[in-house]
Order: sequence, then structure tokens, then C-alpha cells
Amino acid sequence: MDSRILRKAALAAALGTCLGAMAPLAMAQSATGAVAGRAEAGARVTITNPATGFSRTVTAGEDGSYRLPLLPPGSYTVQAEGGRQADVTVTLGATTSVNLVAEPATLEGIEVVGSRVVLPVDVTSTESAMNINAEELARLPVDRNVTSVALLAPGVAAGSAAFGGISFGGSSVAENAFYVNGLNVTDFYNRVGFSEAPFDFYEDFQVKTGGYSVEFGRTTGGVVNAVARSGTNEFHYGSKLVWAPKDWESSARNSYLDGDRYLTRSRDRTDSTRLNVWASGPIVKDRMFFFAMYEGRKVEPENTNDAGTSFDRGDSDDGFWGTTLDWQITDRNLLSLMAFSNENRTDTATYAYDFDSDTVGQKLSDSYSETGGTNWALTWSSYLTDNLSMKVMHGRNERNSVTGSPNDVDCNYVTRASGVPDPGVPLGCTSNPTVYDRNDEREQSRIDFEWVLGDHLLRFGIDDETNTSDLDQVYSGPGGVQYNVYTATPLTNNSNCGGFLVPAGYTACVRARQYAIFGEFESTNRAYYIEDNWSITDNLVLNLGLRYEEFNNKDAEGRTYIRMDDMWAPRLGFSWDPAGQGTMKVFGNVGRYFLPVANVINIKQGGALLDARSYHGLEGWEIRERDGVQYAVPVLGEFMGFDDDQGDGTVGDLRAEVDADMDPVYQDELILGFQQVLGEKWSWGARGIYRKLHNAIDDINITATHCGRVPSVWVMGNPGKDVTIWGDTDCDGSNDGYITVDTSRGGYWTESDDFEYIDGEWEYVGSTPTGQRGWSKPRRTYKALELQLDRAWDGKWAFNASYTLSWNEGNAEGPVNTDTNFGDTGRTENFDDPFVNYRGHGPLANDHRHQVKLRGTYALTGNWSLGATVDARSGGPITGFGVGNPYNWKLYHSYFVCVDKCTPEEAFANPQEGDTWSTSDRVYEHSARGGAGRMPWYIDVGLSVAYQRDFGPAKFSAKLSANNIFNRQRPVWVYQDLESSIGTRDEFFGRERFLQSPRYAQLVLALEY
Repeated sequence: MDSRILRKAALAAALGTCLGAMAPLAMAQSATGAVAGRAEAGARVTITNPATGFSRTVTAGEDGSYRLPLLPPGSYTVQAEGGRQADVTVTLGATTSVNLVAEPATLEGIEVVGSRVVLPVDVTSTESAMNINAEELARLPVDRNVTSVALLAPGVAAGSAAFGGISFGGSSVAENAFYVNGLNVTDFYNRVGFSEAPFDFYEDFQVKTGGYSVEFGRTTGGVVNAVARSGTNEFHYGSKLVWAPKDWESSARNSYLDGDRYLTRSRDRTDSTRLNVWASGPIVKDRMFFFAMYEGRKVEPENTNDAGTSFDRGDSDDGFWGTTLDWQITDRNLLSLMAFSNENRTDTATYAYDFDSDTVGQKLSDSYSETGGTNWALTWSSYLTDNLSMKVMHGRNERNSVTGSPNDVDCNYVTRASGVPDPGVPLGCTSNPTVYDRNDEREQSRIDFEWVLGDHLLRFGIDDETNTSDLDQVYSGPGGVQYNVYTATPLTNNSNCGGFLVPAGYTACVRARQYAIFGEFESTNRAYYIEDNWSITDNLVLNLGLRYEEFNNKDAEGRTYIRMDDMWAPRLGFSWDPAGQGTMKVFGNVGRYFLPVANVINIKQGGALLDARSYHGLEGWEIRERDGVQYAVPVLGEFMGFDDDQGDGTVGDLRAEVDADMDPVYQDELILGFQQVLGEKWSWGARGIYRKLHNAIDDINITATHCGRVPSVWVMGNPGKDVTIWGDTDCDGSNDGYITVDTSRGGYWTESDDFEYIDGEWEYVGSTPTGQRGWSKPRRTYKALELQLDRAWDGKWAFNASYTLSWNEGNAEGPVNTDTNFGDTGRTENFDDPFVNYRGHGPLANDHRHQVKLRGTYALTGNWSLGATVDARSGGPITGFGVGNPYNWKLYHSYFVCVDKCTPEEAFANPQEGDTWSTSDRVYEHSARGGAGRMPWYIDVGLSVAYQRDFGPAKFSAKLSANNIFNRQRPVWVYQDLESSIGTRDEFFGRERFLQSPRYAQLVLALEY
């Protein structure tokens, strides 16, 4: 190696490797890291973990290159023959570059041993990721969950609708993947959540925001990769108390309209105490180690309903257990087990409540919920030769979801919308709407290889999952009926009333809905991948990857009904160190990523779903009594209509309900970036990102074919593309073969409803066909510029800042709809009919034009330190949704509002016998996506103060932290229905619904030996 280059690289290492927190990192197995670099040709290079005794030796190649893969994260010493060595830290998913040469050097008064050159920039990397470990997080006021860790990364934002989640780079919250020790713990039922352990079970986190290796797939958003704690040759044990009393939580704001409270939050609080005990150490010194943890939890939430007429007290005290076992069978074979159980039950008692006097009355009902399950992963890592390594993993991820109540048999669930008269007593005699029992279980197996062939590092493997959902669901109460009462306008088609005509005299309607489904549903996902990391020169690496995917979704009888294969995901990246000094890097990548179909589709499309809804006028309230407590149920008036299009309780002919030639959902991504060390401890970087989503898979209502109007059928397919289904080929009224409908041009029958003024009333007299319409193709793009500045921790202070300027635009957010608060993944309203999405292009719900993130730590003394975080992002867009459209009578969300002749009464002030009016007479204006402005900025500032001190063999630490210290409670989601019914403006439009969490604090006390 050129001595001038060596000296500059040595100086960069001596000044600090500060890019670790922000640099794109090299590909490695998902729960391990690697060390690579150069030594003397043919030299034996040995890496040793002093804490565990693990040792591994390889021989450097003819060009001096060496690689040590599949290393558990930790502190190591790497040494070449002749005594040359370096101390290095291996981080999760990263390759640490270590050059071992014979020549010592002295630069600018700093003596640098030439054999200890740890390069701060890894030129083998094309990935974009943030690494952060438990030690760094302990210095910051970060809430103790994985979501809060992910939100530290640039371009990542919290979901704003009721279903929560995380948005990576403009994607919806249902497109991410989460791993613990290589085990996929992502919720495959709805794809929004994931299985999580307590914070103290984790050791290291990696948040991948783009450009990740072909090892990872089944996501068009981001990846959160975590590794659990493990044991060493020294025994350690300790305990930690996390105390967050409800008195340290500020009161949430209530929401008012014209002086009337419509959302009650101010009495919502949670009292939380968690105490964990843990131990780690050797079972057999230098060979077998353990880590074990148990956490006792006491969580007591309290909250009122929206109206402030009932009060819930919850109680949850189930404990968590988790463990890791590591067995170094030989220097070439390691066996690891990770297991944890996060099962939890919450029991809730609901009481009558008077908000004004803050009085809790009689108990109304009891309910319970159960979540979590047992998770484990067994991993065998083997170094077959110096150049060939293998890792085999098999594991299981379990997620239970159970809700029930002792009142489920006798009590129907009742709700009323704001504006519906209050009966003065609680609605219904249960707070539990659904008897629900679902178990989701993932069986995962994968095998991964690394093979070094000269300048080529080949990585290849197989990734296989079987995901099974076992579900039993029905509404509570007699007949399994839920009653929902809505405001309505007489003689209009109200969307809350099923789109049916509201009879004269009624100002409210009742939806009596039955919803039931049961069965076992399975999906299998399989992938093969191969990747070549080609070191074309010493300072230029080309990454060539290819991933092949297969998705297979099955119905309740185990038959395949959605199968997609031949999905090829190429990914190409480069990393270039222009000066060859390891202090600057230009990188880029382009790739394709596929998204599987969530299991909720199997259940609702491939199961015997009953979703029957009848609509009636509201005649008033009937007051009943149960166990001495009065409650109200609606009195059903005139029948308005019935709808079971979504499910009639039978499994239909899936050939007629699923596109036989469905295309998958996938995203293409392009990233270009730059990084550079700035002096002793500072570094900066920039990244440009372009993402484009292709296709959507959603339910669309086919009502027309080449035969003209046909009976309505809901089809899972690709809106705006050809849909092939079993249908009527010769228009004789019977399905006898496959037909293809070009849904970009047709597939939906349009007509207008006609009315005539007869005997003093407007009466429906028929409909007039207006032809067929097609769907707009789904579109979503994300364009962003990210800037980062980082100052490495030196025992005194650290700092990281990022700014993201982005544009997230299109007509389809993804598998969920944040703007309409609809979280049923893959079954959104967005493509129900062609008019829901017509002229709907604009800023999407996760479009936060500006994001600023800051985090830092400052050591006041050797014992005291301060930490701070800032998360600021501009508000998302607000859309004024209408309910109708100029082309059809059917009512759904739309980008049109009626401004004239919306009803016959408005069209004819003095109607005469024989006057006619049609829904086609309505006059509409376009209401653009995002055209109603934006929500306010979200700004969260966190502060912490920490103290630590050693007492002989014991180490004591304490941290008091507070989040949202300025107690900003701005809305993160507002009501976006501009119309409640045709021509009627919704009084709640633009009003706040979900707010930023109020200020809260917690105290953490830890004692470790």
C-alpha cells in the first residue's frame, strides 16, 4: 500500500471513526457483522473476542485481502502474524474495515501504529442505514420501544391515523419489516405492527431506510433489525426499575365544537411500573454462555369514552421472559438460541361516569384482551473453509389477539355519532364490540452463504416462511348485531346510511350490522437470492444482487387462490472512495422491492365472511336495565335498504372474485449519496432518493363486462389494469369461462337515479344508464434530499442532526388509507369504484415536506450527563372529501363536492306535479387532494438527566427523562369529510381527531454487578 495513503488513513482513524451512526453500511447476515481489510499476503489473521474467548483465523489472499464474516456484535481484537493488531467494534449488519500492515507512522505529533488502521468509511457498502446501540440510547431521552428508535432515523415518521405504525420514505405504515436475531417478527395479518420485547432485552439496533441487500425483501418501506443481549465469560447480574406514574403525565386536551365537547381525553392516563431482573455469564468458560431476563409489569390505563359518559379502568400484570444461549461448539461452529414470551392480558372494567362532577358510577361491564406469544430462533453458524461460511436459522413467531367480555352473550354493542340525540344513559350494556380470537404463527427457515473468490464476495441463500392465521370472530350480543347510529338528511342518499335514500322525517339512521368469520388461513412466502460484491479496484466496489420471490395465499380450505411467482428483484449498487483514503465516499444504488399480500385478505376474501348491513330510520331510544344499571338501545324505524356485497356468509367462487393473472405490488428505488469526515470528530453526508410504487392489490367492485351490466362482484385485482375472472363469456346469464376486463377503460356500470314529483312527494321512478367507467391507475412517488451532520461521542459530548426535504405524491398511499383513517390492509376504499380515486392525484397522507431531527448528549461531570432530542416535521395534507360524483349515483369518498341542485328540494323551490329530477342534474366542484391546507407542525422535544457511579463491583445509574416537554398537543389527524351527505357540509370537517401525546416523564433506576 502507498505510504502516503497509509498515513492519511491512519490519521483519519486516530481522529475518530465518527461516521458509524450515519454511514451506509456493508451487507452482512441480519444478526451479525463482519471485519474485512488487508494484511501481508499469506499472513494468518486472527480475531478474538476477549469477553467470550471466541477466536477465528483466516489466511490473507495473494493480494493481502481477508474477511471474517458472521461475527456476533461486540468488541474484538484482530491481529496479523508478527504482532500487528487492532481493537475493533463489530456492529449489527455492518462490515468494519481494518487494514493491518507492517509500517508504523507518526503524523502531526500523533503516534499511529501502522498496523492499527480502522477506516471510518467502508467502501464495500451501498446500503443506507442507522446503527445505534443500547449504550448510546441510555444517554438519550428516547421512549423505551423499537418504534422510538426507528424514528431517530432521517425520513422516518410516525403514522397519524388510529392504526399507528411507522412510515419510511413516504411509504404507508403497512410496508415494513422487523427482525430480532434474524427472526422476522412482522405482523403478517395486517402488516402494521410487530412482536416486541422490553427495551432491556435488546443490545443493538439497525434501521435500514433504503438500498438494502437482496438478503432482505417483502417490504417496500424500511427494515428495523435488532439483536438481543448475550452472555460472556464474566458473570453479571442486575435489575432495573422503570417508573412512569400517571401523575407525571400531563392532561390531554378535550376537543370542542361551538362550546360542546365532542372528544373527551383529559381524564385519560396510564400508571406504569416495570421491574426487570437479569443475569448473564458462562455455562462453560470460552464455550457456552447465557443471558436471561424476567420483567414484572404493572400497567393500569384509565380512559373515558369520547362522550365522557363512561370510564374504563384497566389492569395488566403479566410478566415477560427472554433468554439467549450461545454455544461455541468449535472455533468453526456456533449455535445460538434466542427466545422470549411477550404474552399479556389486560382486564378492563367499564363504569358509568359523569364528566362534569368527575364522578365514577356503577360498573357497566367487564372486558379483557390478550396479546403476544412465544417467539424463538435457533441459529447455526459454520465457517466451512477460510473463504466459505454458512448460517442456518429456523424459528417461530407467534402473535395472539383476543378480546372478549362476560356480557358478550346478552349485550349488543351500540354507538352514536356526534349530533345524534343523547339518550342520557350509557349506550348498550357492553364496551366490547367484538368477540375476537386470532392466533398468527410464522414458521421461518433460511440458509445463507458467504463465499470469497478473489475480488468477489458472493452471498446467496434461501428464505422460506409459512404464515398461518386461525380466526374466530363475531359481534357480541344476541344475533351478533352491532348498532351504529348516524346523523342523516331526509330525502338524500347518505353514505353513512349505506348510500340509500333517507325517508322523509328522519334525521338519523341506524346501521344494524352482522359481521362474522372463522377458519384457518395460510400463506407461504419463498425467496432465493444471490449477490456479488465485486472489488473492481482498491477504492471501487460494485454490488450486483438478484432476489427471486414467490407468494402463495390460501383460502379456508387450503386451496391456493392468490399465487404470484416469477418476481425478480434486481439491485445494483456502487461505492467509490475517490481519493482512496477512507475519509470520503460516493455511493449509489438502484433496486426493486416486492410486497406480499397480507393474511387479512385470505380471511376476508377466502373465508366464509358474513358482513350483512341493514339500514333503518331512528325512531328513538329504548331504555333497558341490566344488573340495576340503565342503558339505551336504538328503536328501528322505516327500513331503508340491505347490503351484503362484502360477504354473505359463504365462500364464493374465488375464480370469479380473484384476478387469475394478478401482478404484484413492487417499488423501484434510486439513491445517490456522499459522505466525508470533517476533522477530528465531525462528519457529514447527503443523500438523494427517488421511489416509485407500481401497482396496487385491492378490492374493486366489478359491475360491468363485455355483456354490459352484470351482478355486482368484489374482485381482488390490480385497479387500472386487465382483470381476468371467471364470468359469463357468451352473455347468457351463467358463468362458463374466464373473461378479461380492462379496468382502465371499463368494468363499472354507471347510471343516474330519476325522481318525479307525484302527489306532493318526490318518488323514485327508475334509473338511466350512462355507460361504463374505468379506474385510474395507482401512482405514488417519493423524492427527497437528506442532509446529515454527526459528531462522534468522545466521552464528553455527541451530536447528530438531519434535515429531510421531500415530496410524497400520487393517488394511492399504499395498502392502508391514513387520510380516511381506514386501516384494513389491502381492502381500502381507494378503489371500490372508479370515482373514489378519480382526479385524486396530489400530496399523500405521509407527505411531510420538511423534517428536522436532532439528538445529543453532554457529560457535565464524570457522573452527570444531559441528553436531548428534537423531532420536528411539517404537517400532512388535509383533503376535503365529498361523497358523490358527477357520473354516478353511488356514494363513496370522492374528490367532488356538490354545490347546486344536490337534492330535488334544492332544485325545485316550488315543485309542481310531474316535475322530474335526476342525480345527473347535480352540479359538482372538484375538491383536490390536499386542497384544504395542512395540519400544523409536529414538534417533540425530549430532555433527560442521568447519573451513574461505581460502588466497587456495583454500578448504579439513574435517568429522569421527559418527552414533549413543551406539552404541545397539536392535531396530527383531522376529520376530512367535507360532506356528510350530498350537498350537506359536515360540521366536523377540519376539526381535530388525534393529537400529539401530552408531556410525560419516567424514571429509570438500575443496579448492575
